Amino acid sequence: MTSSELWTRATADRYDAEEAENSSATALGPALAFLAELAGDGRALEFAIGTGRVGVPLRERGVPVVGIELSEHMAAVLRRKVDESTLPVTIGDMATTVVPGGFTLVYLIYNTISNLLTQEEQVECFRNAARHLEPGGRFVIELGLPPLRSLPPGQTAVPFDVSERHLGFDTVDLVEQMLVSHHFTRDGDDGRYRRANSRHRYAWPAELDLMARIAGLELERRVADWDGAPFTQDSAKHISVWRKPT
Repeated sequence: MTSSELWTRATADRYDAEEAENSSATALGPALAFLAELAGDGRALEFAIGTGRVGVPLRERGVPVVGIELSEHMAAVLRRKVDESTLPVTIGDMATTVVPGGFTLVYLIYNTISNLLTQEEQVECFRNAARHLEPGGRFVIELGLPPLRSLPPGQTAVPFDVSERHLGFDTVDLVEQMLVSHHFTRDGDDGRYRRANSRHRYAWPAELDLMARIAGLELERRVADWDGAPFTQDSAKHISVWRKPT
């Protein structure tokens, strides 16, 4: 077991509904095109495949996809959508679990590397990606940048969503390089809110590049979004691509 927090059955059952907007064809289209191009004629391995929000439509595009997922409950939701022979999933952690065969693409998106709460485990995740990649293959990570520029002196909390049905804010520990996302979600019309939070270890792009070097990977590309916008000091996230040398 890694330091990642294990997703429960209740969280897994409502995940797709809560991520419906991010799962639409319009929202996912650029990411699927980006990943499919990198996979080429080879196979793709998704670390933390979850309910298959990305893996299932990528498989429908003709890319053979294999998944690793820590939560059996999340994998069970995926299994309602596609059978094991079409999209195999191994239950295990993304830092150490090994599946058979080689891949032209390994990808870990939607901030999920931050679920590993220690630097050591994040390094092992890079090593595990390199272990599965064929020579010339790529490892892709999508990761947001911590909102440190929004923190005035003495403040540790930053809101990221204030809407009618959801209040979300992050609290940041600058010493431990930890971020906790807090969510207050209105489930019904009776005025009650459900509270949840999740812990994350944030890492800067330069730190990830060093992890990649430790794993024998080379930075090939870094952009601000799936459409390929330039990554700048004002970017809220990055899509980074590292390549395994031939």
